[in-house]
Parts: sequence; C-alpha cells; structure tokens
Amino acid sequence: MTKKEDRRSARTQKKLKHALLELLKEKELNDLSITEVAQYAQCNRVTFYSHYRDLHALLAAIFDDYLKELITYFRKGYHNLERFSSDDEHLHLPLFEFIYQNQFVFSLILKGEVVPGSQNQFCESIVQISSTELRLSETTEIEIPALNYFLTYGSLGFFMYWIQQDFKDSPKVMAKKLAYLQNKMFKEAIVLEE
Repeated sequence: MTKKEDRRSARTQKKLKHALLELLKEKELNDLSITEVAQYAQCNRVTFYSHYRDLHALLAAIFDDYLKELITYFRKGYHNLERFSSDDEHLHLPLFEFIYQNQFVFSLILKGEVVPGSQNQFCESIVQISSTELRLSETTEIEIPALNYFLTYGSLGFFMYWIQQDFKDSPKVMAKKLAYLQNKMFKEAIVLEE
C-alpha cells in the first residue's frame, strides 16, 4: 500500500469511528445497521467491510484507540519522576482529565454493557503498565500483583461511581479522592527506568 492509500484508509477508519460514536448517542448498538454507519461516514458498505467485519469490531477498535491513549495519560502522572507519594493527587489528574474529556466513550467502556469485557480491558491496560513500570518503595505482606489488581479494580469501581454521578465532581476533586484512598493502601512508589 502506498502512503496515499494508507492516509486514505486511516481517514476512512476515522470517519467510520466518528460515525458510530455519533450514532450511539441516538441509538443502541444493536439497533444500528452497517448501512447507517457507512452512510453517516459518507462511504458504502463495501468500504466498511474492507476495514471491519461488523459494528462490534468497529467499536472494539474505538475502545482500543481510547485505551491506548489512556495509558499515555496514566504515564503522564509520573513522567520524569523517580518516586512519588501515593497521596499526590497530581499523579491521577491527567487520567481523570482524559476520561472527563471523553465521557461518552468511557461511559460505554466502563459500564461494559455494549462490549462485554471492556471493563476488564480497561483494568488490564492499567495493570500491565503499573506492574512493569512501577513498584512500591516499602515492603508489604501482600504480593505486589495482588495489590496491583486490588487497586486497579477498586479504581474501576471509583470511575464507575463517577459515571453514575454523571461526572458531577471535577477531575481535580476525583484525583484528590483517589489519592486519599490509595494513600491508605501504600505510601510511596518508585518509577522503574524504561
């Protein structure tokens, strides 16, 4: 494929993703057709099928994109640090801001109703990064992987609570609350060299 074809393909995929997200604001996924999404994206069904097998595959690709970007924001919290205190709310702020800016998509991901397993995908994305790039500075009687899963899946519940409250609190307030909760579990973490 030439660069021109690659750009065109990427542009078409972007239009299809945008179309599906816009249509999901009006209808449930099971009530949508590929024809509707393709027409909204100003392409045809053949073009759709050249990129995705069905609407679930398209939505999964959207979720993958957002979860990859979520990891970037998760890393921003401890970028250029050697160690950090768990009660530092600024560590969590980029993550909350990104979720807040993309409320609709993260509501779909975290509720897990549209794509089964999307909650686990969210958590596993964070678990993978935190288990390979961070470690606790103090010793603990609990195995680090168990603590990592506990904190990550507990944070999932915290994000879901925020969604259920219709994002009432600001990202800064939520980051402060999560820092408070995590500080009850551990005091300090060390960033491993890349």
